[in-house]
Amino acid sequence: MNPQASVLKADAMVGVARARDDAKAQPVRVILIRHGRPALPVSPRASHHEFRDYIDAYEDAGLDPDDAPPEELQDLVAEITAVFTSDRKRAHESAKALAPKAELIVDPLFVEAPLASPRIPLLKMKVPKWAVVARILWHAGYHPEIENYRKAKHRAAEATDILVRRAHSDGAAALVAHGYFNFLIGRELRHRGFRKSGSHRAKFWNAVVYERSH
Repeated sequence: MNPQASVLKADAMVGVARARDDAKAQPVRVILIRHGRPALPVSPRASHHEFRDYIDAYEDAGLDPDDAPPEELQDLVAEITAVFTSDRKRAHESAKALAPKAELIVDPLFVEAPLASPRIPLLKMKVPKWAVVARILWHAGYHPEIENYRKAKHRAAEATDILVRRAHSDGAAALVAHGYFNFLIGRELRHRGFRKSGSHRAKFWNAVVYERSH
């Protein structure tokens, strides 16, 4: 073989190896985003019957058209070509508003871990307090005819598999879904060695970024 050709071939092989090493050095990212504010009025105080009706209305509500995604959040997902979302209207409308040029991958696997209204007569509370009580009781075993914690945790692991595969193939994956289910996915990501930036909070458009080396 021509000595010059051998040198060029060796240089090319070194370049490929360096490119491969650079790719491995870049961390993969999974971005978990809670949907925006639903187009739904909140009653100041509600009975357990009214909270049950609120849960049903919340599940049907879309995104409040006056609640635009923050600019810094749009910048965070600007380079992502496909965004995962649940099939709930408030979630996929939020994903479309956040990343209008991205492909939306809608999957019911990403829906929120459900709540049931506790049957507590004569008590009236604000809806957020009812939600906290309902989630505590759900963990304690109150899940009449809805998904329980064990099943929700298993579903979160399946959702994590999907997001991690996309992150490894594309460098990053984004999900616009729901607060508590995002938290379950985040905990699974931590178990798989991802580092967290941000915190899961009951705030619309809340985003948490997870990163891990290849």
